[in-house]
Amino acid sequence: MPINLKADPPAATLFDKDAEDVAKLLDASAQADRSGKEKNKSTQIRRFYDELVGWQERIGSDDSRFKEYEAFVKMLNAKAAYAEGRKLVTPDFVKWFRDCVAQVSDARTLKHFRLHFEAMLGFLKALRG
Repeated sequence: MPINLKADPPAATLFDKDAEDVAKLLDASAQADRSGKEKNKSTQIRRFYDELVGWQERIGSDDSRFKEYEAFVKMLNAKAAYAEGRKLVTPDFVKWFRDCVAQVSDARTLKHFRLHFEAMLGFLKALRG
């Protein structure tokens, strides 16, 4: 499912249908492995969201601040890979997350990613009760 964070204005589906589709995918792929360790737990995914929010709050709508912190935003990919290596998240989560981080190129796309992630969390919570 292609997510486009660069559209201006964002697609009408970005915070609605696209976010719901991602939530359904992550919920479906959250199966436990042989060790019984459940993946894509809400608390684990929330950690990524919280860190993303922290960077977005530091940067705001200032593109020069984005350039100052861009490397740290991109470092979130390494953290996602590490979580996958520890079997805390699924490859589906990492693929979606990395695809979105790859599109973050300024303060506006960072905000779009944060809002898309926020909407996805809402749908994920509704799916899981």
